[in-house]
Amino acid sequence: MKSFLTRLISGMVLVLLVFGSCWFGGLLLGFFVAVIGYIGLDEYYKVFGMSITKGIGRIGFVGAGLWTAMLLATTEVGLPNGAELRLLALLSAFILLMAVYVFAFPRYDTAQVMTAFFGIVYVPVMLSFIYLTRMLEIGFSLVWLIFFCSWGCDTFAYCTGMLVGRHKLAPVLSPKKSIEGAVGGVVGAAALGAAYAAATGAPAVIYAVICAGGAVASQVGDLAASAVKRQHGIKDYGKIIPGHGGILDRFDSVIATAPMIYLLAVVLVKLS
Repeated sequence: MKSFLTRLISGMVLVLLVFGSCWFGGLLLGFFVAVIGYIGLDEYYKVFGMSITKGIGRIGFVGAGLWTAMLLATTEVGLPNGAELRLLALLSAFILLMAVYVFAFPRYDTAQVMTAFFGIVYVPVMLSFIYLTRMLEIGFSLVWLIFFCSWGCDTFAYCTGMLVGRHKLAPVLSPKKSIEGAVGGVVGAAALGAAYAAATGAPAVIYAVICAGGAVASQVGDLAASAVKRQHGIKDYGKIIPGHGGILDRFDSVIATAPMIYLLAVVLVKLS
């Protein structure tokens, strides 16, 4: 009972933090996403025996900082050519890692360098699309789709799998997940998107398509995070959220969903 209450309370606090920061947007959301991005990056590095406070992981932290600084400069300050400048920041982070690899040779091996760069893209960069989605012209309406897709898809997939699941989706990696459950998750997320659109006066078909695409990405993100844990023999990425684990344990599907929602929204909403 105590563990259930701990999980419930910490889950409610997390939802309130996410809801509040997305509601207000701006620097508050940018700061929130940056913080969870850095915590998640450290969790990811620790799986591989690295840390954002030492060694090549520290350079990865600096690289993530370059991305965050440019992200805020191109949105809050309004520097022109935002996409190009953010790409420049990411490339600069990569070149910085290569420079450390070369000039500190042979202190770090190629696996560490690749892990450091992949971690930057996988956690802080992909999570930052929550902020980028919110900063779109109709971002206040769109940002909630990220969570409808990731958390809603998970609920629908679980219920559908329990009721009619027969065929295994990834039998070695996650034996309890079924193809029927995956389809149910996508359909359920699309229905949530359509219902939300109907309630807010947005185009229902477009929102349903966006949520369906997001739901597919959500399930891939969830399975990818599980694969890393399974391969490295860990149960949770961290313990920062009592009863839930680490940032990556709660945001594993959001990591993949956020960029997908952003890109589909930019393309489809503009076409509507």
